[in-house]
Amino acid sequence: MNTVVPEPRTAAALAARRRRTDIAVQRVHDALARLRREKAQISVAAIARSADVSRTFLYDNPEARTAISAAMAQAGEHRSRTLADQDDEREATWRERALNAEDALKAAHTEIATQRTRIGELFGEIRDLETAWTEETVQRITTENTTLKQRVRQLTTDNRTLDERLKAARSNLRFQDRRIADLEAHIAEPGTMT
Repeated sequence: MNTVVPEPRTAAALAARRRRTDIAVQRVHDALARLRREKAQISVAAIARSADVSRTFLYDNPEARTAISAAMAQAGEHRSRTLADQDDEREATWRERALNAEDALKAAHTEIATQRTRIGELFGEIRDLETAWTEETVQRITTENTTLKQRVRQLTTDNRTLDERLKAARSNLRFQDRRIADLEAHIAEPGTMT
């Protein structure tokens, strides 16, 4: 068998290329871990930017391609689980709102029925009151009401007159108090007595 042994220079170049590839693959794994931690969307473009590698490298390198496919599949499952959880939350929220609306509707119907019953009772009382009064009773109450209104007007006039008299009496009293004070001051002065 003939085994081709690479020249030392070629072997060194291949080893350097493998090291660069391994470092780039490690950066891809680090970028994937960082995107998962940040809960960012995992895409070839995002990984290429984050790992500072070309998209061609990601498609050509089998290890990088496998890691990206696995991460995208996992993110897709997580996204579908998240969407399902959000749908469940929305449904639960709507279910709760529907139950609350149903309870409010029942309470409203009960209140309406209660109010209708009360309105019926009040109409019955009005009808009873209207039938109990005869034309003669209505005429008597109207006359009494007119008499009371006249009496209120008379009392209001009397009250106004008495109020005016009270004000006049207070004014006279103040005048008399000043007059008495002047006379007392006049009497108290020593040389003014005659």
